Amino acid sequence: MNTGPPQGTPHIDSALHMAAPWSSPAVSRSIPFRSVRAMPSTSPGAGVRGIDHVGVTVPDLEAATAFFIEALGAEVLYDSLAKGQPPQEGEDLQRRLRFLPGSSIRAMRLLRLGNGPSLELFEYAAPEQRPPARPNDLGIQHLAVYVDDMDTALARFQAAGGEVFSSPHELPALEKGPGNAFCYARAPWGTIIEFITYPSPQPYEKQTALRRWKPPERD
Repeated sequence: MNTGPPQGTPHIDSALHMAAPWSSPAVSRSIPFRSVRAMPSTSPGAGVRGIDHVGVTVPDLEAATAFFIEALGAEVLYDSLAKGQPPQEGEDLQRRLRFLPGSSIRAMRLLRLGNGPSLELFEYAAPEQRPPARPNDLGIQHLAVYVDDMDTALARFQAAGGEVFSSPHELPALEKGPGNAFCYARAPWGTIIEFITYPSPQPYEKQTALRRWKPPERD
């Protein structure tokens, strides 16, 4: 019995290669493609328990910390590398982290942000730094924070110096429901931050037993 794709239908690997932006020769040489079919099906999540933290490079550690505290209610957990300590640098570290040669880490700090993953802030000295990713760029292009009161959260963000792009919009399609909304904004140094809330059940819940992350109900 032929269990392969129908005649004229490209194999999933071929289809992904044709559609994916990394299929160009220059990119595909540096990013090895692994078939989704090759992932082990007997190891749910491959041992992954969840997202532990998100790293954000900022121009000034103290200013960024003050912004996250004022805008999002973050709390400082600890400094992995305090200002005034010798910077972390060198060829071995560059090979492990793949930052631009000639760069050095001047400071690192871990922040707690509500009930979700922590934020790890980095301050680098570097020969050059690109601006933060835009939504159309490859890679991680925004972080999203769940809020209970969208209007209050956006007002607080603006008061702290952030830029809110628009008024909140209803979540679409499989996420819509009364009160379910989102809004994009930007931190002073350019990182895109999405505010999201979904107090009502979402249509996708009728299609799967899986559920997206949501903070526990308040006492």
